[in-house]
Amino acid sequence: MTADANSKSANQMWGGRFAEGPDAIMTAINASIGFDHRLYAQDIAGSRAHAAMLAAQGIITDSDAKAIGEGLLAILSEIERGEFTFTTALEDIHLNIEARLTERIGEAGKRLHTGRSRNDQVAVDFRLWVRDQCDAAIQGLTALMQAFLAQAEDGTDWVMPGFTHLQTAQPVTWGHHMLAYVEMLARDRSRFEDARKRMNECPLGAAALAGTSFPIDRHATAKALGFDRPTGNSLDSVSDRDFALEFLSAASICAMHLSRFAEELVIWSSAQFRFVRLSDRWTTGSSIMPQKKNPDAAELLRAKLGRILGATVALFTIMKGLPLTYSKDMQEDKEQVFDAADTLMLALAAMTGMVGDMTANREVLKTAAASGFSTATDLADWLVRALGMPFREAHHVTGTLVALAEAKGCDLPDLTLAEMQTFHPGIRAEVFDVLGVENSVRSRMSYGGTAPDQVRAQVTRWKDQLA
Repeated sequence: MTADANSKSANQMWGGRFAEGPDAIMTAINASIGFDHRLYAQDIAGSRAHAAMLAAQGIITDSDAKAIGEGLLAILSEIERGEFTFTTALEDIHLNIEARLTERIGEAGKRLHTGRSRNDQVAVDFRLWVRDQCDAAIQGLTALMQAFLAQAEDGTDWVMPGFTHLQTAQPVTWGHHMLAYVEMLARDRSRFEDARKRMNECPLGAAALAGTSFPIDRHATAKALGFDRPTGNSLDSVSDRDFALEFLSAASICAMHLSRFAEELVIWSSAQFRFVRLSDRWTTGSSIMPQKKNPDAAELLRAKLGRILGATVALFTIMKGLPLTYSKDMQEDKEQVFDAADTLMLALAAMTGMVGDMTANREVLKTAAASGFSTATDLADWLVRALGMPFREAHHVTGTLVALAEAKGCDLPDLTLAEMQTFHPGIRAEVFDVLGVENSVRSRMSYGGTAPDQVRAQVTRWKDQLA
């Protein structure tokens, strides 16, 4: 199609108000077909539902509705086979499909747009697309939760150091650490589920902003497209992008969680820690240092949050100053969401692969768990339980014993009973029962604690939920 023909086609779509073709620069800034072609399936689904409703309401004939429905399915096949020609002269996915429909079926195609506007058309297309992305995110999160759960089940009683400030704090179990991410991801999943429920209202039929004088049935189109109900206010229907903002917000929090574990993988797989081994599938070598095995996938995942969070901030910025109802600014909403959704799904898939493949170095974890006076709190707790000592006093006595062990270059269990009794004569030999890391983790039996029995109970709970 020539440039003149493109301009003529665009003018026909716009009607008689514009006599001249658009300036080339205006065409470039105005056209969205370069990215919104991704909405083709949703656009066709919405149009088929709309045409069926128009016929049911007697607004168009059954024969026109049949021609429209069949024509749209034929166009869907063209697009999926890569045979459809998109043109910027027709601006967006809606006009591209409508023009092709009219080309295929004639006058009947021109009746499709009765009782609707591109404003409610794009609102329903975009909402359908984001709803699909919520479903995909929920599925991806479930798979990742299952990968973490498998790691937790394997290591319910493997001891490792728990950290605060990246300093050794108290011994925990590997399974307990893995379950922490199951909990985080479950909250992520619930956010996508909640967002999906809120967005499951259909804006189709709100028309440009005020509704329409045609006797349409919005409940019918809502039902046909799998929505719970039609939206209740036509002004809000075409101006709302909360559904996209909620998706991006949930995606940002989820990506932040993925980034936190990616950071742990980077640390844990280092030569200084050696807590885990990552498979060759998720690491790369160095161009100059043959000994290197770089956790590149984890590092890239850590960076992906920046893209998703950036998209979130961008859309908030686009929407923050817009009066009701539709403004062309809102054309800039889709690229942000498309990129964030693609990035999130890639990140979830990659993290699922890494978690499934990683191998914990059990002996290194156990050695590290016993370092850094990690059972000091157990000693303080014993002084409270066995000797009736106020916790603050027990904290002080334990601190002095830690200082002694540090001065001697040993750990707390290596001090003699006589040395401990120098600081408090009531300390008995049974104190050594609480100073081993296995004893420490077994004692943390409070609900949600790190004791292996508690971890097993949580593993069972999550397996039941995910089943």
